[in-house]
Amino acid sequence: MKKAVPYPSEILKGEKSQRCFSGANAIQVAMPIGGIGAGCICLNGSGGFQDFSIRGKPLTSAAPDGHRYIDAAFAALHIKGDNPITRIIESTLPKEKIYSFGLKAQGFRQGGHEGLPRFENAEFKGEYPFGHVRFSDPKIPLNVSLKAFNPFIPRDDKNSSIPCAILEYTFENRSVRKIDFEFSFHLSHPLGGHPSARNSVIPNAGVFLSSQDNINSENFCSASLIALSHKPRIKGMWFRGGWFDSISVLWRELSTGSFKTNGGSNGVDTTGHNGGSILIEGSLRPKASVTYPIVITWYFPNRNETFGLPPEDKSKCACAPPAEGELPPPQWRPFYASQWGDAREVALYVKRYYRSLRDRTQAFHDALFSSTLPSYVLDAVSSNLAIIKSPTVLRQANGNMWAFEGCMCDKGCCPGSCTHVWNYAQAVPHLFPQLERTLREQELVRSMDDRGHITFRAALPDGPTTHQFHAASDGQLGGIMKLYRDWQISADRDWLERLYPPAKKSMNYCIEAWDPNRLGVLVEPHHNTYDIEFWGPDGMCSSFYLAALAALSQMGRELGFTEEAEFYDDLSRRGAKYLDDHLFNGEYYFQEVLYDKLRDKSFLDMISKVDAKSSEVMQLLKREGPKYQYGIGCISDGVIGAWMAKIYGIDTPQNAEHVRRNLQAIFEYNFRDDLFEHANPQRPGYALGHEPGLLLCTWPNGGRPTLPFVYSDEVWTGIEYQVASHLIEEGFVDEGLTLVRAVRQRYDGHVRNPWNEYECGSYYARAMASYSLLGSLAGMRYSKVTKTLWFAPKLQRRSFRVFFSGADGYGVISLDGDQLKIELTEGHLSLERVVVTRKGKTFEVRCKKVAKAGKPLSIPIRS
Repeated sequence: MKKAVPYPSEILKGEKSQRCFSGANAIQVAMPIGGIGAGCICLNGSGGFQDFSIRGKPLTSAAPDGHRYIDAAFAALHIKGDNPITRIIESTLPKEKIYSFGLKAQGFRQGGHEGLPRFENAEFKGEYPFGHVRFSDPKIPLNVSLKAFNPFIPRDDKNSSIPCAILEYTFENRSVRKIDFEFSFHLSHPLGGHPSARNSVIPNAGVFLSSQDNINSENFCSASLIALSHKPRIKGMWFRGGWFDSISVLWRELSTGSFKTNGGSNGVDTTGHNGGSILIEGSLRPKASVTYPIVITWYFPNRNETFGLPPEDKSKCACAPPAEGELPPPQWRPFYASQWGDAREVALYVKRYYRSLRDRTQAFHDALFSSTLPSYVLDAVSSNLAIIKSPTVLRQANGNMWAFEGCMCDKGCCPGSCTHVWNYAQAVPHLFPQLERTLREQELVRSMDDRGHITFRAALPDGPTTHQFHAASDGQLGGIMKLYRDWQISADRDWLERLYPPAKKSMNYCIEAWDPNRLGVLVEPHHNTYDIEFWGPDGMCSSFYLAALAALSQMGRELGFTEEAEFYDDLSRRGAKYLDDHLFNGEYYFQEVLYDKLRDKSFLDMISKVDAKSSEVMQLLKREGPKYQYGIGCISDGVIGAWMAKIYGIDTPQNAEHVRRNLQAIFEYNFRDDLFEHANPQRPGYALGHEPGLLLCTWPNGGRPTLPFVYSDEVWTGIEYQVASHLIEEGFVDEGLTLVRAVRQRYDGHVRNPWNEYECGSYYARAMASYSLLGSLAGMRYSKVTKTLWFAPKLQRRSFRVFFSGADGYGVISLDGDQLKIELTEGHLSLERVVVTRKGKTFEVRCKKVAKAGKPLSIPIRS
C-alpha cells in the first residue's frame, strides 16, 4: 500500500494574504453575518444577501422555489447627471445559481430584485468576522465597496449575540469631475405581504417593520433597517400591489431619481409584497470618499420547537393559563429577547454603541490575523468561527447555549448539543468560556439520571430529558475531560466542587456499563460518534477512557479525594497496559471484536438461532460477527482521547511513543492526495474525484469487514483538523499542515462554501476542531489554576506571533529572540510561571506579573 507523504514546503508555507473569490470561484461563497444564537443573514460572493436564517431555524438557498417571494435585502446606486445610470450593488448573477439544477424553475423568483441591472463584477475577500466586497463596472465612475460584519468580541457574549448585520458601503470618486448620486437600501418585511404586517418610520434613521400577530405567536416579530450616520429619506412602505408591482414601482423611482417617502401606511393598502427603504443623497469631488453604515436587525422572540423533553413536560409552562382565544406562552425565548424589546430597540442600541462595537470587533480581527501562521491555517481557524454565528447554535433567554450538530436547508440537524460531536469543537471554550460552561452543566446536571447515564442529546428548553437510548461512550467520557479543561480555563473552584460529584457519577456509570471487569478499556458494546456500537475493546474509545480517568483523578486530588484519585489512576494505568499488550500491532491501535465473552449476550443469542433458512444478513452476521466494526483497521480517530488530553494538559498514562506511531500510520495510510480511485458507497460529497482528504478508516493489512462501521469511507473536516492538530503537537508539523491545506483546497468557493464546512448538515460543529491549530502550532496552553503559560512554537520564525484568548482577556503572544511578549487587546493575564521551549531547549521562568490591555508585558527567556 502506497504511503502518503506531506506536501512540499513551498505549498505548505501558504500565501501572503487570505484568498479572494470572484467569478466562478465565488459561486458558493456565503458568509454568515449574525449573533450567537440569534440567527444570521449570509453575505454572498456577488455582494448580495441570502439565506435569512433569522426565525430560529435555517433557511438556505438550497430550498426549492415556489410562487412566492423570499426575504430580500439589497442596495442600489443611482448616478445623477446628463447620463444617469442605476445599478443594484451586486455583481452579475452566476448562471449556475440561476438554473441551480432545476430547483429554481420559477425563473429564479426570489426576493424580486435579481433581474435588475447590476455591477459587472465583484471580488470577495473574507477575514471572519468581516466580509469585504469590491464592485467594479466600467460605466460607474465610483469605486464601490462593502464591509459587512456582526460584532464578534471574545468574552463579550451579549454584544456578540446581537441579532443584526452591519453593512458599511464606501464610495470613492475615481473620475475627474464631481459626482452626484443616490445610495439606497431596501429590506423586505419578515412577514411578506401578510395582513398583520405593519410598517412605520424611525425618525431620522430608517424603517421599523413589525407584526400585529398575537404576542405569543411565532409570527410576532419585527425587523429594522436604519442608517447609522447621514440623515436618510425614508420610504416606510413599498407600493402594495400584486404580482411584481412592488419592485417594479421601486425600480422606476430609483432609476429616475424620483424616490418617494412615506410614513409606512396609507390606511388602505395592506396586502401585496411589502418592505421599506432608505435613501441617502451624496456628492463627491474627485478622489473624495464617503462611507455609509447601514444596520439590519431582526427579532423573533417566540420559539416552540422542542427536543428531548419527557412526554409529560412537553406542554408544561410555569406561566398563567392564557385567556380564551389567546395563545399559550412560547416554549422558550431566545437570549436576545431578554436584552431588547424589539428590532427597533436592537437597532438603536447598535446605533448608540456602533463605534465601540466596530472597533472592538476590528481589534479581535487584527489580533487573530496578526498571527504568523500559514494563510490557510488562519483561513481554517477564522472561517469556522462562523459556525458560532450560524443557525447551528441556539441560545435561550437564561443565556444557556444549546446546539444542533449542523443544519439542513430548513431545519436543524441532529439536535441536543450532541456530546460526542461537540467533543471536537474547541473555539467556544476559549473565546466564550462562560457559554461553554453551560454545556457542562447541561450534560452533568440536566441530562444525567440517577444511574449516571447521560443522554448525549440534551433537551430544549432546559430541563430533564428522556433516557431511552444508549449513552455515548466518547461523548460521556469526553465531557469529563472538558470539565477539566473548562476548570483550567476558568479556575472556578466552586464550580468544580459543584460538578465533580456528577462527573464522578458519570464515570462510575461508564465503568459499570462498559468495563465491568475493571480492565481499563471499554469492552461491552459502547455507542460512539459513528452512530453505532463498538463490540469489544478498541483503541479509539479506550483512549477517551484512559484520559477521562486521568482527568477525574487530577480533579479529585485537587479537591482532596485522594483515595478516589488513586483508584482512577490505577484503572487508567491498567488500561494503558492492556492497549499496549493486546491492541497495538506495532503501527497503530486496533479493535478486538468480541461478542461471546461479554455480559451483553444479545448478539450471541441472535446468531444462535441462525440456520440455513435465515436471511442473507443473518448469515453474514454469523460468519463475521456484529456489523459496523473496524476490527484491525486504522481509524483516524484512533488516539483522539490522547489528543484531547494533550491540548487540555491531562497527564494520560497512554504510551506516548505508540501514540506518535499511531499518528504516523493515520497520515500514511488514511490521507489521499487524490481520491479518484477511492470507492465510497456512503456519502461522497464531502471529498471525491481528484480532491484530497483524510479517510475515516482504512485496512492496510487487509481484514476489512463486509460491512464496516458506517461512514468509514468518508472524509470529515472535523476529524482532519483533530488529526492535524495532534500531528503538530507531536512534532509532525508538515503532515499536520498538509491535512489543513487539503481541507481548505476543497472549500474553494467554486465547489464548496469556504464558510460552511459541512458533514451531517451545514455549519457542522465538529469543524471547530480547527481552532486547536492555534494552540498546537504555538505549543501554547494556559492554566489559570496554576497561572502557568506554556509556549513552544512549532514553526521556525524569527518572530513568532499567535492569537490567544482566555477567561480574563485576549490578545497576542509572541516570541522574538530572548523575549516573550504578551500584548492584550482586552482584559488581563496573570502569570506566576512561564515555560518556553525553543530549538529543543526548555526554559522556565518564575514570575508574578499581570499583563494588561494596552500595556505590553515582556519576559526575558534565558537559560
